[in-house]
This record gives sequence, C-alpha cells and structure tokens, in this order.
Amino acid sequence: MPVIADSYMGMFLPSDLSERLVGFISGNLNFPIIKENEIMGAFYLFGKDYGISGQPEVLSATDLAKRAIEQLSRNVRSLHHMPDKLSSTAIREEAMKRALQISIELQQQQLQGHIPKLNERIARDPVILSSCFSQHIAYYKKDYFFELFQPFNKNDLPELLRSKLEGRMLLLAFNVKNLKSLPYKSSLLPFIHWLEKITDNTSKV
Repeated sequence: MPVIADSYMGMFLPSDLSERLVGFISGNLNFPIIKENEIMGAFYLFGKDYGISGQPEVLSATDLAKRAIEQLSRNVRSLHHMPDKLSSTAIREEAMKRALQISIELQQQQLQGHIPKLNERIARDPVILSSCFSQHIAYYKKDYFFELFQPFNKNDLPELLRSKLEGRMLLLAFNVKNLKSLPYKSSLLPFIHWLEKITDNTSKV
C-alpha cells in the first residue's frame, strides 16, 4: 500500500480536545477552545497499518512529512492575513460543513453494516484537527516546531505499543518555539503516554 494511503493525522494534546471540539461545533463553546498557555500536540503517523519498509518508503514518508509541514505553515500564514476567518462563526461554519460530509459518509457505511459514532468520528477527523491546530497557532501568533522520527525499532518501544509503532515513522508538531520550550524531557514522551492510555483503554473494552 502506498505510504500516502497508509498515513494518519491526529492531535493528542490537550487530552480532552475531542470533548471541546464537539462542544464547539454544537454551539456550547466559543473559539478559542484552547487557552494560550496550553500545549497543543499534533501527530502524523506514516505506515499506520503496514509500516515503512525499505529506503524508498522512508523517502516517501519523509517527503509527506515535508509537505505536511509546508501545508500547515501556509495555513497559518493565510490565517494571519485573514483574521476574519478566526471568528467563532466562521470556524464553526467550516467545521459544520465538514461534519455534514462525515455524516453522509457514515450513513453509507451504516448501509454496509457499520455503526460508527458521529461525534467520535468528527472529533478524530484529520481535516478538522489540522484546521484546529492552525487556527489556534494563528490566533495566538504562537511559534511552533516539528520533529520527525525514523522507523521505530522494536526494542526502543514499550511492549504495549510495538504493534502500533514498530517500523512506523512519526512527525510531531507542538505550539512552542522549540524542544526546550516543552515541559517534557522529550517531544516523544507525551505522545507515548497518550498512546499508551488509549491503547490500554481499548484493550479493556
């Protein structure tokens, strides 16, 4: 499978972002839903299901990472020049359009026997999450940085996460200037803790 089709974007900080997004779209919260001093963490996982195999796929994932960085930077610059797009009304309208698309997709899946939950799917949608990350960076005029990790080795990972991360590449993004500005020993640590938590919760269901 091509790496581009086996990749995924999400956000892991703040930890309750899903609830905030649902509250915002439903009109119970206004923008911004993330405070200026809160750490935002986004991730791009390459080789999500099948891993990264061989140098050509490493190069392909690296190129995708560069394109993701460039796209986010363009989005932030665009929002800096169009502050009217950072109002609660404008952002909610955009999110609701995407939510409608997701709802239509889920109706088709239900006809095929799948019963996904709409709010969960909306809160995990890469388009909505990517916009959320860019919008808050632009609104607060925050710095941000990225860190790309090469395919993980089995022995470097907690046993619980080997099936999810071994052989995968990972791009992390934070809304601070650099690694020293993070309140963690490494940029990877909060992502690992988040993934361990959701993986452990899933295994208990």
